[in-house]
Amino acid sequence: MQVFNRHVSGRGLTVFGFETLLISGSILLAAQVHGSLNDVIGGIWKIVAITALCELCFYYNDLYDLTLVHSKRELVIRVLQGAGAAAMVLAAVSVFLPTLLIGGGIFITSLCLLLIAVPLWRLAFDGLTNDARLEGHVLIVGTGPLARTVATQILAQHDFAYRIVGFIDDAPGGEHAGDALVLGTAADLPDVIARHHVDRIVVGLADRRGKLPLNELLHAKMSGVRIEDAATIYERITGKILTDGLNPSWLIFSDGFRASRVTRVVKRGIDLLLALVGLVLAAPLMLLTAIAIRLDSPGPVFYCHDRVGENGRLFTLCKFRSMRADAENGIPVWAKADDDRITRVGRLIRVARIDELPQLWNVLRGDMSVVGPRPERPFFVEQLVAAIPYYNERHAVKPGVTGWAQVKYRYAASVEDAMEKLRYDLYYIKHLSIVFDLTIVIDTVKVILSGKGAK
Repeated sequence: MQVFNRHVSGRGLTVFGFETLLISGSILLAAQVHGSLNDVIGGIWKIVAITALCELCFYYNDLYDLTLVHSKRELVIRVLQGAGAAAMVLAAVSVFLPTLLIGGGIFITSLCLLLIAVPLWRLAFDGLTNDARLEGHVLIVGTGPLARTVATQILAQHDFAYRIVGFIDDAPGGEHAGDALVLGTAADLPDVIARHHVDRIVVGLADRRGKLPLNELLHAKMSGVRIEDAATIYERITGKILTDGLNPSWLIFSDGFRASRVTRVVKRGIDLLLALVGLVLAAPLMLLTAIAIRLDSPGPVFYCHDRVGENGRLFTLCKFRSMRADAENGIPVWAKADDDRITRVGRLIRVARIDELPQLWNVLRGDMSVVGPRPERPFFVEQLVAAIPYYNERHAVKPGVTGWAQVKYRYAASVEDAMEKLRYDLYYIKHLSIVFDLTIVIDTVKVILSGKGAK
């Protein structure tokens, strides 16, 4: 879940907000039980800090990804993991900040209350939100690949309260399309809307010329039904842009894809600050990494090569070498799972993303940003531009050390992977903001800690 992003679901915000109250309430109730309520209230900042810490641990255990955590077993496991992580982190932090302590008895009691309250609240929430009367009834116009793709995404997610009631098609035949029945033709639209209490229509026609039931859709809109195209709802529920069959007009007339000058100036200032602080703090680790690489295998410590940056400009990017010196022999090759070219030290620094640290120098130089689409090599860019529509559009902004595609998708090892990452990159460019960058940085820490996506 994107906690701070404008496209976070209403369900996700409800869960996050109510659990903030549950955590704070558990601490206050525990303090009341132990007769220390006045002392705890007097240090209200402690409650705020501990609540934020617990929320962060829950977030890092994917408790706010309602699509991922929808079974009772998964919920209980992740609540236990999140609470355990919060207890360990709080114990570690309190060593350096003793004033954060609220008393061992209060903390243990509040933790026990939390382990009971959160699962009960989630079960009650799931039971309430799964009521069909509280879900948005979605009707999809079309049964082609585009309509089926959107239907599959709607059915797979649990963050938005959508229920597909059926499809509209000009040649229904009574068959099923996906998991929903074709309910009729465009002429039946008014009757279908009334009979199934439809409040949202998704137009999933790739080719609308002469096929779009304009009069029926206009009448539905005037009667209060929300009309959306497939690309819009797909973007909202997946956090990426649907590039399949996408018309350039959608990109041109769509909101977004235009970061203000103020946003760009602030973003650059944050980049400089983070790069400077990062290089200073990481200097000892980078020195140890350089020594380890030198001792582990013959060859240079750094691996430097050209990458394609903003507006197609080439720049030299350096990383800590994680492969053998003869890994490519002059011919770029996609990395793959369990790549035998990776050295022993290289495998460790890739999992921890330490190999990326020298790129902070590129951030200082202005070649890169901390957050943005990952820069690709010219050899691959030439191939990908020819194979993937709109691939060049990802060069509209500075590339990043981390990015939306990096935290949402695995390491790119093929044209198909590059196509999927492009969908995330376009979404990032469309919604570029300082707050969105912050969520990506937070997610990057989560990815590093879990080791996801490394090769």
